[in-house]
Amino acid sequence: MQNSETKICQNCRQNFVIEPEDFNFYKKIDVPSPTWCPECRLLRKVLWRTDIGFYRRTDSRTGKTIFSLYPQTAPIKVWDYDYWISDQWDSLDYGKEYDWNRPFFEQFNDLIKTVPLPSLAIINSVNSPYSNNGTNMKNCYLVFGSTDAEDSYASFGLIRSKNIFDGSYLHDSELGYQAVFNQKCYRAFYSNHCKDSYDIYFSKDCVNVSNCFGCIGLKNRSFCIFNEQFTKDEYLAFIKKANLGSYKAVQEWGCKSSEQWMKFPRKFMWGSNNISATGEYINNSKNVNQSYYVYNGENLKYCQNLSGGTAKDCYDYFRFSNNSELVYETLASGEGISNLKFCIHCYPSCRNISYSITCSSSNDLFGCIGLKKKQYCILNKQYSKEEYEKLIPKIIKHMDEMPYTDKMGRIYKYGEFFPPEFSPFAYNESIAPEFFPITQAEAVAKGYRWGDISEKDYKITIDHSELPDSIQEMDNSILGQVISCAHGRNCLHPCSAAFRIVPLELEFYRQFNIPLPRLCFSCRHYERLKLRNSFRLTKRKCTCGGEFSQNKIYKNQTKHIHGGSPCLNEFETSYAMDRPEIIYCESCYNSEVA
Repeated sequence: MQNSETKICQNCRQNFVIEPEDFNFYKKIDVPSPTWCPECRLLRKVLWRTDIGFYRRTDSRTGKTIFSLYPQTAPIKVWDYDYWISDQWDSLDYGKEYDWNRPFFEQFNDLIKTVPLPSLAIINSVNSPYSNNGTNMKNCYLVFGSTDAEDSYASFGLIRSKNIFDGSYLHDSELGYQAVFNQKCYRAFYSNHCKDSYDIYFSKDCVNVSNCFGCIGLKNRSFCIFNEQFTKDEYLAFIKKANLGSYKAVQEWGCKSSEQWMKFPRKFMWGSNNISATGEYINNSKNVNQSYYVYNGENLKYCQNLSGGTAKDCYDYFRFSNNSELVYETLASGEGISNLKFCIHCYPSCRNISYSITCSSSNDLFGCIGLKKKQYCILNKQYSKEEYEKLIPKIIKHMDEMPYTDKMGRIYKYGEFFPPEFSPFAYNESIAPEFFPITQAEAVAKGYRWGDISEKDYKITIDHSELPDSIQEMDNSILGQVISCAHGRNCLHPCSAAFRIVPLELEFYRQFNIPLPRLCFSCRHYERLKLRNSFRLTKRKCTCGGEFSQNKIYKNQTKHIHGGSPCLNEFETSYAMDRPEIIYCESCYNSEVA
């Protein structure tokens, strides 16, 4: 077994360590060890991704205006999705002979600018206009990054969920509003990180509870208000008096609940049913390390957002999954894929593919774009099996002997993901700012493109401050109004400055006594993301001091195994040292919430 090795990252110039198990994986999939550190490898991939970005742009084929995940400024060809997936054209028509006098990446960049890409990235979407990056979505509107979502609006990251409005990262849930990271919850409002619960408001980290308000860390309880037990009649009287149809009241209850949440310990990591796992939001997984938001994973490292199904034996894999194996340095690919390296949007049923974008139901491709049901192709040119297998080793050798060098002097041989400068998205158009927030000046200094956010010509007809406080005061005339966003672009989000209320949305608000929002769709999305923990890990000690938390805010309800002395357990956690939360190890946490 090869010993660990310390390298200097090409991008940030910081040291990073490659462990023996990492070398074993690289050998297994036959790639060289990376020259970028894990964080910079993540950055390089997310620069090619937008989650909720939706743009009007010109169809490169017809000249008509279409909605697209790619902005008009992207130097690529974009076709309407329905035509792109049809059999009326053949992407092999764009095939190129491999040029041994030019670097591979340079040739591939020419192909990116030549082969048309689909306006959307969806599979089996039914009656779901203005939704994208999803699989099996039905009757959805402004829903993104979701799988098996139904009858939902203005949400992101829904998995097998329905009737969700303004929700994010929800699994197997139904009827929720402003809900984040819940699993198997029904009628969850303004609540996050709860599981197997129903009829809850402003609650956090609760399991198998019902009819709870402002609670945190409860299990198997009902009719509780701010963690205090009440009778059913007392609870229902409180809910009626809480005036939840009032925008002002909801804001006040939200602040009071947040204060309550800070008084109770958190487990160092969100996750359950794991064997040997480090990271954040890891569930039902085995040997998953340094990873983020993974469900049903096995033997993974440096992976993020693999929540749609199983993934096994993968490194540096960002988003999608679902029966995926042997995937490396790949983005937004899944649905029965195997042995994919350096790919983007390759799904479903793809095998043995490298350096390819938006290919489907294909095998044995290298450097291809937009191929469907093809095999043995290089730069979109068809070869025989014998020709293909003879050429691939020669191309890999050529990539090493004639590497591409970007404008920042970074060198790209075989084993590197696509250069950021080839991405159709500017830094601020991608999701990179969610993970690595930097200013425009910093981005440009690091060699990243920064896009001009074009201001839409909205004619605002009503200011958000003029909206009635209560949903009961609102009539149908609001459906014809253009409402100003309370942020008014004075925020760090890609604020649209205005928004509308659509009929199904108003109906939902009335049915569940929810006041109208004051923020645009984009700002609501980014405000929910504030409830999401970071992907970065830091080493910390448990803050249980014995009888109390070390900050003396929380008094332990049970006696812990370390008695009255401080707990000595250490762990890796996404809660940085300067975070104010009370962070307990698993043993101390379980003693308090069991």
